[in-house]
Amino acid sequence: MNTTVARPWAALWALVVGFFMILVDTTIVSVANPSIMRGLGTDINAVIWVTSAYLLAYAAPLLVTGRLGDRYGPKPVYLVGLTVFTLASAACGLSSSVEALVGARVVQGLGAAMMTPQTMAVITRVFPPDGRGKAMGLWGAVAGVATLVGPLLGGVLVDGLGWEWIFFVNVPVGVVAFVLAWRLVPTLPTSARRIDGVGVALSAVGMVLLVFGIQEGQTYDWGSIEGVVPVWAVIVSGAVVLTVFVVHQARTRAEPLLPLGLFHDRNFSLANGAITAVGFTVTSLSLPLVFYYQLVLGFSPTRSALMLVPMAVLSMVLAPVVGKLVDRVNPRDIAVTGLVLMATSLVWYSVWLVPDESQWWRLLLPSAVLGVANACTWSPVSSTATRNLPPAQAGAGSGVFNTTRQVGSVLGSAAVAALIQARLAAELGAGTSVDDAQGGGQLPAALHDGFAAAMSQALLLPAAVAVVGAVTVAFFARPDRTAHVVAVPARKSDEAHHAR
Repeated sequence: MNTTVARPWAALWALVVGFFMILVDTTIVSVANPSIMRGLGTDINAVIWVTSAYLLAYAAPLLVTGRLGDRYGPKPVYLVGLTVFTLASAACGLSSSVEALVGARVVQGLGAAMMTPQTMAVITRVFPPDGRGKAMGLWGAVAGVATLVGPLLGGVLVDGLGWEWIFFVNVPVGVVAFVLAWRLVPTLPTSARRIDGVGVALSAVGMVLLVFGIQEGQTYDWGSIEGVVPVWAVIVSGAVVLTVFVVHQARTRAEPLLPLGLFHDRNFSLANGAITAVGFTVTSLSLPLVFYYQLVLGFSPTRSALMLVPMAVLSMVLAPVVGKLVDRVNPRDIAVTGLVLMATSLVWYSVWLVPDESQWWRLLLPSAVLGVANACTWSPVSSTATRNLPPAQAGAGSGVFNTTRQVGSVLGSAAVAALIQARLAAELGAGTSVDDAQGGGQLPAALHDGFAAAMSQALLLPAAVAVVGAVTVAFFARPDRTAHVVAVPARKSDEAHHAR
């Protein structure tokens, strides 16, 4: 049974302010990469770790932070995470080296990991199943728009104030989000949960090995790292450790971080696969586009970000509409449409990424299609995943769902980085370096054709993964819309407000 409160929407709005902020930080760095490289005197591979370190630190603890929400309550865990995230944001802006920035981003990711599962747990626990579509519509709109607004906001801040301000802006937003959550989010019942320390260690080590191997492989020409450990051995080790983690979860008698029983529900399992594909696609598509706009067409960070405006606007406008539809029609049909459109838009982009600045305007068209696709994807997948979760497993289920989404994001960031480096080597020829141009501005004209071709080819990877996501959601079962909800007394402050 679920718990109802007098003002569930106020609680949700308070939580999504912080949720929006942490998701913006998933993609805001992409448009600032050239400026960070120039400001900190580093190269493309090092600066990509500014994003990947955040995503990795965000993904690895999500299973345990979901459990912490069950044990201590979503509200206190969210507030602690928000405090950590906000302080780490200030540290990011004050960083004077890429190593310090990556370290601060790791702490930022840990704070984000404490916050994210709590938003979905609150939705699961205070909204009835037949009303979660609208709530997930808001959650999905925030998730989708944030990942698209990140580059736009980043461009404006980088051009106007400098790359440091993509992090400093989080400080006032974090303070506001803290006050709103403190006042509006209810204190929900908790349940005793033990934390599986072995599981925490296995999941973290496995993720680090897997992502490090994928991302750093091209740096070492897929040979040996420092002449000692083969790259393939690192990747395989990561996969093996993660397999051991799953086996351990199946056999543990304590409270597992990954309750495998949740996967007995067909839709929960498929939704987790689908959101992995969505996370991979959305995270990996922005890097090739931003590098193309700035280094081939010579756009400023703001102008390159403005090319993504059709995505953000259409996603923002359509997501609430889609959220209402999800409560009335089969979410499968909407999600399939969204993922097919997502793949279509990326192939469209790929065909039109050519070194001809006079044709820049036509790239707004696939951007618009991507916005429609985004709106049709997040809410139906998310609401399908959480519809049948029992309240006692809300935190665990939300942690699993957000972990798979972040795993997709981490792998997308790492894989597209490796692919970009591989295609640049193939298109520009051995011994040709673009690092100096990437740190200082537009590429020399002689490199435009090869660089544009490499970015075009890189976009086909997220397009293919979106197709996999579409096939996955095509097997969704029609959801059961029956539910039982029990109302509990609201806080006095809520009662007074409701009376007014």
